[in-house]
Amino acid sequence: MIQFIKGGFDYGELHIVQHLPNLKIKAFGRGKFVTQVPPTEEDVQLATQALEFAEQVVSSGEYDVIVLDEINVALHLKLIELDKVIRLIEKKPKHVELVLTGRHAPQEVLEMADLVTEMKEVKHPYTKGMPPREGIEY
Repeated sequence: MIQFIKGGFDYGELHIVQHLPNLKIKAFGRGKFVTQVPPTEEDVQLATQALEFAEQVVSSGEYDVIVLDEINVALHLKLIELDKVIRLIEKKPKHVELVLTGRHAPQEVLEMADLVTEMKEVKHPYTKGMPPREGIEY
């Protein structure tokens, strides 16, 4: 799993690694939400590093499943270029399952995908002030 925008703080995926020995996570983020438009140069550099790392990992053919976590958000925030992501998808080895996560997936990515799932919050206890629960939200 290659994480765009994440890193530098505690979140659920870091806890599951202990229980899934074949899962490796590499995060590229400064540990803060990216909200500035245009984004900071640091955020752009970290996202670019994540994409370059993803290109190396995907082209290696070493892994069967590669998750590019929050890459669609990175695209939406203009941290990385769509044409580079499209090239990555086109060049992946046939045996590699590539999973792109995050909101605001560009139409071009949706059209290339074999499977598209949209998760939408309808109701969540967090909105009523309930803190995150171990084993559920993290």
